[in-house]
Amino acid sequence: MRHQQLLRILTTTSISSASLYKTTPPYAQFASVAAAAAAEMSVEDAKRKAAFAAVDNHVKKGQVVGVGSGSTIVHAVDRLKQRAQEEDLNIRCVPTSFQARQLILDAGLILTDLERESQVDITIDGCDEADDNLTLIKGGGGCLTQEKIVAAFSKEFVVIADYRKNSSQLGQQWKYVPIEVVPFAWKQVKQKIESELGGEAKLRMAKAKAGPVVTDNSNFLLDWYWGEKAMDWQEVNTKIVLIPGVLDTGLFVNMAQKAYFGLENGEVFEKVSQTQ
Repeated sequence: MRHQQLLRILTTTSISSASLYKTTPPYAQFASVAAAAAAEMSVEDAKRKAAFAAVDNHVKKGQVVGVGSGSTIVHAVDRLKQRAQEEDLNIRCVPTSFQARQLILDAGLILTDLERESQVDITIDGCDEADDNLTLIKGGGGCLTQEKIVAAFSKEFVVIADYRKNSSQLGQQWKYVPIEVVPFAWKQVKQKIESELGGEAKLRMAKAKAGPVVTDNSNFLLDWYWGEKAMDWQEVNTKIVLIPGVLDTGLFVNMAQKAYFGLENGEVFEKVSQTQ
């Protein structure tokens, strides 16, 4: 009798274990993490390919180069460093942010600024989204005003990004426009934007500190979610920058001449502005 009971217990345990094994295969969590890492590597590889293509196709010896901000720019600076060592490029680099300045210095490139350079030959920068007219949304990483200034005083402005940033119209991939505002007027600017243009303007809050994000210019950022309606971005940009308290917007309209998008298959897609 005891033998039969023990046999039933062992059989039940065996079946339960097999069932458990079947529903939760070993290394499932590891496989999920590995897949996510592979996808992330694919994005980083796409960024690198776009950055390398732009630097190789546009940067020439002796030029003044505007260095943008963001994760894709890291790869562009890496390529500038390689070419400077291999070809004696003798380029001078104008930063668009604290991050860009540190990247330039860490790479051993020559640091300069707009006080010393009357004009920049080419600026290479990333974007949060670009449409078919190469109208850009920038500022997701907190930098936009210095980026726009350097790009505006450049003979050529080239954009680099991965495949996720390429859209036929703004809003397909990115849902808000960053706006840099003077801190003591942020609430009035928010109300003005919402009353005149609709949508919702949210004060961007910091994640690693208490309170709002503070830009390199010691200002705040409003992220304006405009909704689903179509926009005349040139008109919208003009309306916003005319509001007292606004320093600038993350809308770059009729500024970029060309964009390079790294694709998932390892190729690079080039898009040329139709309005330049």
